Amino acid sequence: MDLLDIQAVDRPRSRAALPDMDGAAFLAGGTWLFSEPQPGLRRLVDLTGLGWTPLEVSEAGLRIAATCTIAELERFQAPPSWRAAPLFAQSCRALLGSFKVWELATVGGNVCLALAAAPMLALTVALEGTALIWRPDGTERRLPMAQFAQGPQRVALLPGELLRAIDLPAAALSRRAAFRQASLFPHGRSAALLIGLEGFTLTVTASVAAPVHLAWPATPSPGPSLAAIEAALLPLDWCDDVHGTPAWRQHMTRRLAAEIRDELCS
Repeated sequence: MDLLDIQAVDRPRSRAALPDMDGAAFLAGGTWLFSEPQPGLRRLVDLTGLGWTPLEVSEAGLRIAATCTIAELERFQAPPSWRAAPLFAQSCRALLGSFKVWELATVGGNVCLALAAAPMLALTVALEGTALIWRPDGTERRLPMAQFAQGPQRVALLPGELLRAIDLPAAALSRRAAFRQASLFPHGRSAALLIGLEGFTLTVTASVAAPVHLAWPATPSPGPSLAAIEAALLPLDWCDDVHGTPAWRQHMTRRLAAEIRDELCS
């Protein structure tokens, strides 16, 4: 879609060149930005000129640049010790879109749009990621991904702030993981998307407005009982839209949570 009110497109090459963001929006892949009218938007700031490395592996874990595309993440070959690595491809495939969308859509864009079914949000919350945020005054701050999304299209970024990257710790990447997804149709939008890590943690998305990350203390026992998991899920506020009723989403979330628990704690 043409954005008829846009008067200029800036393409900074360094952080120092980032302009004031009044009346502007950051542009990465643009798959959502150009999908509908953006009233009041007069300028775009193209982040691709900053040249961020999409994926950086270190002893600490994995840094995913906000401009890393879904296709780049799906093709990533993780170190053999990262037992949770299958989650990358599984989460990418949960994003509805053609290969053309995958080549443009970015991890940061999917996270910052913060829709209930955003799979990159589910992935980074489940793997206990931390957002690296650039402030407009030249400083930076960090925020757990579990606190980043507050609801559809509502995130914890303040005016002028920019999501630079998401850091995933090696400790989480090294744990066994289980992935479950439910939709009303074989290739439909996620109505429930859950990720579990041994230990035991459970991240619930798609069936709720914002990600819910549940953790139980590590004990010698196999893991939390199914009753304990259902008790933790009981107070959640379930989504209600064309992709599923609250009662069905609750039922599927409980069912998928039980499957994950059985897989990781058997």
